[in-house]
Amino acid sequence: MVAAIRAAADNEPRMNDDPHTPDHPTDLGIRLERTNELLERMLAEVAKTPSTHAIFVDAGYVHAAAGLLVAGTEDRRSFDLDAEGLIEAFIDKARTIFADSRLLRVYWYDGARRRIHTSEQQAIAELPDVKVRLGNLNANNQQKGVDSLIRSDLESLARHRAISDAALVGGDEDLVPAVEAAQGYGARVHLWGIEAAEGRNQAEPLLWEVDSTRTFDLDFCRPYVTRRPVTTYESEGEPPPSRDEVRLLGAQIAATWLGERGSEALAELLPGHPYLPGPVDQDLLVEAERRMGRSLRGHAVLRRSLRDGFWQQLQSRL
Repeated sequence: MVAAIRAAADNEPRMNDDPHTPDHPTDLGIRLERTNELLERMLAEVAKTPSTHAIFVDAGYVHAAAGLLVAGTEDRRSFDLDAEGLIEAFIDKARTIFADSRLLRVYWYDGARRRIHTSEQQAIAELPDVKVRLGNLNANNQQKGVDSLIRSDLESLARHRAISDAALVGGDEDLVPAVEAAQGYGARVHLWGIEAAEGRNQAEPLLWEVDSTRTFDLDFCRPYVTRRPVTTYESEGEPPPSRDEVRLLGAQIAATWLGERGSEALAELLPGHPYLPGPVDQDLLVEAERRMGRSLRGHAVLRRSLRDGFWQQLQSRL
């Protein structure tokens, strides 16, 4: 803006500097008046330029918080999330809050094995105005690298003045540096969260750092979360499988698990034998139920057989 004013001023006719000539100004009034006119013109142009906002969504947080609130579970395999509908709802809410601003895009951050899109993530990536960014998943199904992706995008967009406001949907304390970086370049960061089923699901340091906060309640989230039905043996009147059948199934799942994750993931599990980390144990149960088409909930003996078969297969590869 300063350069433009100077350039315009340079193009103005020069006054004679000789105080004895009739065209010499007795004061700076004329020059000041012209400078004010230029400033008013520049401010009018700036006023016509719309501000821009972006929405940054930590999908892991959304699945865990919304799943627990609506379906009573954080297990992503136990419910369906209408990501497209939820993203559209976020866009509509941002349109209301940032009424004089235009949307740059929605960033959807999630984890995937070897950063290869799942079919669900591919469908989200194909949505208009949505960018999917993937971190990794470790052997325990924990996201790695997502927070650094959020910080990189937030900081870069703020530094280049691409956004004036950022709506951040997440709750991890590790996002604090991302907020600080964006604010350092003049962007305002607004923290959006999902109502906690109990207690809090957003870190206090993150709540303290942002410019504003907003919480989406059960009524807002309910249309986008659907609990998957589980059929039990009792409800179907069928006898449960034998322990040997379930043990064999556990071994089959272990072979698939090892093929996908490799020896490094196996090395992480071995020190905990005979116990499996919670996320791995949950994945094993859900996958077994999916293959059988029936639930093993309430069948403690069969679940132990499933784990035994899983461990036996892994140890046979040593």
